[in-house]
Formats: sequence, C-alpha cells, structure tokens
Amino acid sequence: MKRYNVWRPIFLLAIALLTKSLVTNLGMLFGMAPEAADNLGFLAMIIAAFVMYFRMTKMRRK
Repeated sequence: MKRYNVWRPIFLLAIALLTKSLVTNLGMLFGMAPEAADNLGFLAMIIAAFVMYFRMTKMRRK
C-alpha cells in the first residue's frame, strides 16, 4: 500500500456519476421516457468506468 493513490477511485466514481447524469439528462431532453433514459445513463456509466479504469491501469504499468 505504499503507492496507493486515494484520488484514483474518487476520480473514477466522479467520472462515472457525471457521465450517468449527463446521458440521462440528454436522453430526457431529446424526448426519451425517463426509465429508458435512466437505463441508457446506467449503461454509459458502466462503459465510462471501464474505460477510465483501463486507462488508469495502463498508465500505471508504463
């Protein structure tokens, strides 16, 4: 644990939640049903979290 960075998980959660909120709001703005927009936002949140996690681990390996 000597090289543990506390900001990485916080940054990862922030990106995921902001992505979910942005995609949900955009979906509702373009006329989607609230449930469908929420599902799309959740899917975007999962994808954003995976992308950020893999980018963070790739940078750490180099």
